[in-house]
Amino acid sequence: MRWLRLRGLLLANLFLFFGFLVGLAFTGHANENAELTDHGQSAQTLTQYLGSSSFGEAVFENWESEFLQMFMYVLLTAYLVQKGSAESRPIDKAAPQDEDPRDHRDDPKAPWPVRHGSAVVLKLYENSLAIAFGVAFLVTIWLHAATGAGAYSQEQELHGSPAVTTWQYLGTSQFWYESLQNWQSEFLAVAAIIGGSIYLRQRRSAQSKPVHAPHSETGG
Repeated sequence: MRWLRLRGLLLANLFLFFGFLVGLAFTGHANENAELTDHGQSAQTLTQYLGSSSFGEAVFENWESEFLQMFMYVLLTAYLVQKGSAESRPIDKAAPQDEDPRDHRDDPKAPWPVRHGSAVVLKLYENSLAIAFGVAFLVTIWLHAATGAGAYSQEQELHGSPAVTTWQYLGTSQFWYESLQNWQSEFLAVAAIIGGSIYLRQRRSAQSKPVHAPHSETGG
């Protein structure tokens, strides 16, 4: 039980992720078959749908926006502040995250790159969170384009129009419509938690200031 308690936050989110992904698969399969039969096409099996461009596009266009959100959030919170927000760095004092990791090379509990990494390795490691999210965003935006091109081409062919390549699909209004409708909602949600945490509280949450804290107090 202690093992689960110490990992509950990650495990709960992974459980919700897989649960909603399964729900997406079944509902998307039903919707896809309804569209196919409306156009006189044969219905797909669930396995066929899971390997289709339609399912891939539905998944990756959302992953793309989530990784963009987290990439930008990590970078923006490293350099910008918001007075009173629990999501902000402190304004009038240094944050623990500002400490130079080179001063902790002798700490036996410090990660390996801090204790033994070269200057290049340590530089990469101290920016590794943003790098990881940035790479994930680039990979998923390409996967969105690749699978979206397949789904778009299928729709085009149903209406007697030519298919498109991935690069051609990147230049369509459809691709940017799919991306921007997700991107705008991601940053609205971030702005809401940044602004909301100034005046609102949630006892026990790491995303909130203490309930008794003044509105002007900045930082978690």
